[in-house]
Amino acid sequence: MELPIALGPPVADGVDVVGFGLNTIDLIAVVGQYPAPDTKQPLADFVERPGGQAATSMTACARLGWRARYVGRFGNDARGRLAREALERDGVDLSACEVVAAPQPISLILVDETGRRTVMWSRAPGLNLAAADVNPHVVTSGRVLLVDCHQTAAATRAAACARRAGLPTMIDVEAVRPGIEDLLSEVDLIVTARSFPEAFTGVSGIGSALEAMAQRFKAALVCTTLGAEGSLAIVGGREIQTPGFRVPVVDTTGAGDVFRGGFIAGWLLAGGSRPQAEDILTYANAVAALKCGALGARTAIPDRPQVQHLLAETGRGM
Repeated sequence: MELPIALGPPVADGVDVVGFGLNTIDLIAVVGQYPAPDTKQPLADFVERPGGQAATSMTACARLGWRARYVGRFGNDARGRLAREALERDGVDLSACEVVAAPQPISLILVDETGRRTVMWSRAPGLNLAAADVNPHVVTSGRVLLVDCHQTAAATRAAACARRAGLPTMIDVEAVRPGIEDLLSEVDLIVTARSFPEAFTGVSGIGSALEAMAQRFKAALVCTTLGAEGSLAIVGGREIQTPGFRVPVVDTTGAGDVFRGGFIAGWLLAGGSRPQAEDILTYANAVAALKCGALGARTAIPDRPQVQHLLAETGRGM
């Protein structure tokens, strides 16, 4: 099935992709088994690693060889500096970002021996962008815009600016929040967490819930990530099940964010043509699978040769 939407044209003095949304520092605690209440157990590991939905997606795009710009705010503390420096090392453009007088957002992530995770988070209100803070020139400075599902009014404004400029938009959506209906109405490629379609639509069954979303929003693609099972998408009224890749799993933190970055990178790699949606979804699944090989949202994000090796090894190349 051909992906029924094209990338925007190259932008003079611009980038390939812009990501608008969150960045965090993840405090990752690894345990042998998920703790029961009122118990104690030793930590197998504990690390601080950069994360956040949009920022991690842009890191994936950058490592896969594309010019990526991140738009968001950082705290003015040591963790905020760590978050900025990590993106800069990967070559992500931060020229449109701000540093504000607030602590850097953090996520406390509990990872068990299976690689599953539980996330708790803290974010100061002063780090949130409002719709009036969106710079139309910045969010339309790439060939595609990615937004996440936080700061919904600002994300809606950014997506609307991109749509008016003729640029495709993608969303990373994981939770039902106020304003999410308006935001999804401005998005061309809706990529959700596994639990979102049923929670949002009230329809039982992931496939049926995705179909309900596809009919409701008329997006070019509606997709949900399924972890080791891969992904399930609706394109042109057709259901596309894309199997995952069997790889050693250490930590799934950020895998969905990396999937979205991988999708955009695969789309860019296909060039100006309208590629087969199955090929782009397979590429995204390969990128996300390789990411799971180390602790942290970004630690094991692959480069382009690593992805091509996995695709060739499994006979699933683009």
